Amino acid sequence: MPTIFRAGGLASVLAAVVLVVSNIGAAAAFDPYASGTVGYDYSYVQCGSAAGAAAFGVVGVNAGYPFTYYNSCLGTEFAAAARTGNAALYINTGYDPSYTAIDGRHTTPACANSSLAVNGTQAQQAAWAVGCSEAQQDLSYASSQSAASPTAWWLDVETANSWSSSDVFLNRYTIQGIIDTLRQATTAPIGIYSTSSQWSAITAGYQPAVDANWVATGQRTVKRARGYCGSTGFTGAPVWLVQYVTNIDNDYVC
Repeated sequence: MPTIFRAGGLASVLAAVVLVVSNIGAAAAFDPYASGTVGYDYSYVQCGSAAGAAAFGVVGVNAGYPFTYYNSCLGTEFAAAARTGNAALYINTGYDPSYTAIDGRHTTPACANSSLAVNGTQAQQAAWAVGCSEAQQDLSYASSQSAASPTAWWLDVETANSWSSSDVFLNRYTIQGIIDTLRQATTAPIGIYSTSSQWSAITAGYQPAVDANWVATGQRTVKRARGYCGSTGFTGAPVWLVQYVTNIDNDYVC
């Protein structure tokens, strides 16, 4: 499975037709986070480790990559996060042309069929179906691990995973497919985890109808991380969380 973003080639797509898909608008989502509190995010890397006291937890569904890579400790980690009273989930995202084969693994027949109603080219519809399939399979895996009723769903959008470097609209359609599918499955808020530079490289500044942004600051103290709080983030949605790293990934609520 390719995992490296292939840089370059963005300029050619900037004059392309504006993305128009079956975008289910963001709901007036309830913000589950109390300003000034600190929580954590955990995934497969932290299997078996205790998170300690926190106001909330965000747990990764996958093991770094979309589809068949899953966090085997999801059930245990989500149960621990739920004891804070505020347990959310995040999913890894990505697009690759090989994902568009209707094989039930990377693209499900149900999502391929639903994509026919999406306004776009055949390639864009196929990319939307990839996102739809990612969301469907993550929802299914989370349910199988008793990770039920998360307070929020977050999309981890990073250049470490595979994305199209020649046509960012395919990346946008994939992300939109995830959002649309989650909107149909849950009333919980939906947000994007990324950085301004990575979001720009992957989507060229796409502004989907999501509820919030979660910013990976790369900082090691809460004082410095707080500086990334602002009224709007890289998608145009408000910044709810900013991440900083000590011995674990910590998250401050703006």
